[in-house]
Amino acid sequence: MQYRTLGRTGLKVSRLGFGAMRLPMTEDKLVDRDKSTAMFHKAIEAGVNYLDTAVFYCNQDSQRALGDAIQGKCRKDLVVSTKNHYYEEDEKEWWTNLENSLNYLKTDYIDIYNTHGVNWKSYTEKVEPRISKWLISAKEQGMIRHICTSFHDDADALIKIIDTGFYESVTVQYNMLNQVMADGIAHAKESGMGVVVMGPVAGGQLDAPSEALKIVDSVSSIPELAMRFVLANPNVDVALSGMSTMQQVVENIESCSDPLPLSTEEYEQINKHLIKLKKMSDLYCTGCGYCIPCPEGIPIPKIFEQYNKARVYDLWERSKKGYANIGTNPNVPEKNADACTLCGACEKKCPQNIPIREQLKEVHRALSNNG
Repeated sequence: MQYRTLGRTGLKVSRLGFGAMRLPMTEDKLVDRDKSTAMFHKAIEAGVNYLDTAVFYCNQDSQRALGDAIQGKCRKDLVVSTKNHYYEEDEKEWWTNLENSLNYLKTDYIDIYNTHGVNWKSYTEKVEPRISKWLISAKEQGMIRHICTSFHDDADALIKIIDTGFYESVTVQYNMLNQVMADGIAHAKESGMGVVVMGPVAGGQLDAPSEALKIVDSVSSIPELAMRFVLANPNVDVALSGMSTMQQVVENIESCSDPLPLSTEEYEQINKHLIKLKKMSDLYCTGCGYCIPCPEGIPIPKIFEQYNKARVYDLWERSKKGYANIGTNPNVPEKNADACTLCGACEKKCPQNIPIREQLKEVHRALSNNG
């Protein structure tokens, strides 16, 4: 296993981080302890020491599962990361979350304590005026070692949060298909922050076969290529992978054990190819959003994004699953492409003059199970 120093935390961390977000579950909707413990132990024995969880992961059982798994392991050799999602004004509830995490993880301290999913608005309105004080107090009491954050906002917001100097490390999305945070990641590194990348396999999108992404002959699979691509970025310290099977653990360990994930030539070759594919994708739909709202509630850019990934990146299997999920969340009132009434309101607003009505029919034929 390869290691890096996680910015100014000074912690020596494995380049592979074990994300405890997708652990195997039982029929009772609890983490399968036999399987998950074996997976954690396999990773730890291979040198993985960065272990990441959160309150809500795995039906709120992830922290407990990790706590059970690390009992008997040398605690000082592990870097345990968890998150506090509470941003409101009840200080007692925030501290309760922290105390519960310590109890569930069966530890006296948490190495990396993150504000969960911070954005610029939540930082300026909630973290800076009050939660920062609670974090500093928790650190002074020895309950947490380092104040960090996971991040969900745009690239400009990432730069601004880095420049506050408050956080010691940031967990941010970055992968072959989504490199919008690359400059922010570089800025974080220059500023002395640790950089942990979540979603190196694009939330599972890159775990499927793709002829279009067979770019480097020496790499046998797309997930391996995705991991190696993230680790080849010199500004990334940890690639955090959510693992649900022992096979994924074994494959990720192998991918992250090479001191040279990709040669300079291979890295440049991949980037050139991805730029070419991105230009192809933008020919179809740039996702500007001018076409919405649709009177029928069709999320047109989201649907076209699925279709573009299929026909440009050859990710048909994943795109079909993504398309099938549209409209299944009762809290998000969306409809699939076959709900189009051909009113044409969208086409009048499209700056690319895309024949949206015809393309929606085409998408449904291509991605629908009935197509």
